[in-house]
Amino acid sequence: MGIMRVSLARSFGALTLLALLSPPTSGFAAVRRARAPVFSFDSVVAIARQLASSRTSLPPEHVPAWLEHLDAAQYRGIEFDPRADVWGRAPVGFRLAPLLVGFNFRTAVNLSVIDRDHVRSVVATPSMFRFPGVPPPMRPDQDLPLSGFRVQSHLTSWRRWDDFLQFQGASYFRAIARGEVFGLSARGLAIDTAEPSGEEFPAFTRFWVERPRPRSRTIVIYALLESRSATGAYRFVVTPGVVTTMDVTVTLFPRRVIHAYGVAPLTSMFLFDPSDRGMRDDYRPAVADSDGLAITTNVGEHVWRPLANPMKLQISSFTTEAPRGFGLVQRARQFCRFEDLRAHYELRPSAWVVPERGFGPGAVELIEIPSARETNDNIVAFFHPDEPLRPGHPAQVEYRLSWLADPPLPKGFGEVVATRSGASADGKRRFFAIDYAGTGDRIAGLRVAVSASTGAISDVQLVPDPAIRGFRASFELAPKRRELSELRLQVTRAGRPVAETWLYRWTAR
Repeated sequence: MGIMRVSLARSFGALTLLALLSPPTSGFAAVRRARAPVFSFDSVVAIARQLASSRTSLPPEHVPAWLEHLDAAQYRGIEFDPRADVWGRAPVGFRLAPLLVGFNFRTAVNLSVIDRDHVRSVVATPSMFRFPGVPPPMRPDQDLPLSGFRVQSHLTSWRRWDDFLQFQGASYFRAIARGEVFGLSARGLAIDTAEPSGEEFPAFTRFWVERPRPRSRTIVIYALLESRSATGAYRFVVTPGVVTTMDVTVTLFPRRVIHAYGVAPLTSMFLFDPSDRGMRDDYRPAVADSDGLAITTNVGEHVWRPLANPMKLQISSFTTEAPRGFGLVQRARQFCRFEDLRAHYELRPSAWVVPERGFGPGAVELIEIPSARETNDNIVAFFHPDEPLRPGHPAQVEYRLSWLADPPLPKGFGEVVATRSGASADGKRRFFAIDYAGTGDRIAGLRVAVSASTGAISDVQLVPDPAIRGFRASFELAPKRRELSELRLQVTRAGRPVAETWLYRWTAR
């Protein structure tokens, strides 16, 4: 077992940026102990501002040969030895586990911890990890490049350490709440997603993690984002629990005018479900990390848009102002909805974004990418501001990102729990059935309004469903040789919505 080696950064002042931007030294012997003021978000902002005015210099790929040739199973089998924890035996309610480069994670990052009045760079060695099979062909004290880190806490029991947060790969990060397994991811920034010119993937290149106070249930993480088009400073205040919350603060420094970008981007996977199985030969009734996009608009309308795995790339925009909230959601919570004992898609988290500052006019965008494999993240959702990013004009954004089972709705308000589609009895039309739960099954006085951008709607019905304390709304669509139709369904009582507004994009196969 090895002891985590760290190096102390020089004190702030004239050498502040030099110390923070220089690579980690190799152990305590190489540096002096120097008292430094407390590291803050302003420190990261200063680095991002300075880098924005210089040439782009993203870290090169650096993977030792023996790590480069590991397959996915071998790479996942590498475990960090908890006895090498960066905070030692300090009474801290979190553990920080560095992740090595390897497999698909080829770019090294710098990881530091903020311990009282010192900034310490984490230096990992083979002796700090448990490797499956043959030991690595390296000296136990040889430095290893890192690709990110995991954070553990007592999520389910005070006697157990649970992984609940991970930063790894480009600007990706993901988290879970109690009782969940890892699924969809978030990102720091989306640039040129689905643009003909190709997407740009900004990367978190440096992290600083504050040592939590004893008995604190919150951990603070700072990150530096870099790309050829922008730099950025990020602060994450993370509190795990039944709902795991992240209060995210961002300052962006554009290097060019950026029109196509997304704030608070979420990335997930949707392969198929009962609404559209296509010709897939699969024993499972559904395969998806998330099954819908939920939006609460700025005027308070609750919208549900089922996800799709289209034949062609689809881009959809919703609202013209910053919403009260939006997110990618997993509504299917019964094992029988997936029948997958390995993946347990019914336990995947939802992610909900609540804008707090810097969003303004703009649209929630949903990008659905054709995919044939469940290992591909083919769903992207983010807020796209109308105002482009411009050099010399830093952009500041704040939002709360929650990882949870399902975003809350008003008490007694119906939520869509299933969307089903198939051929009508005579095969000439498409039949749709939408199940709503949580409203009660009394349908007297309810009115169903269904509209289609093309085609004709017929046979609209509403039937109570006591099993889910709700009802099923159904209708038929005659496409009339059209290839696409935007569908909308709303259920009201006395002119007021009693459930989510259902939106759907039907496309001909």
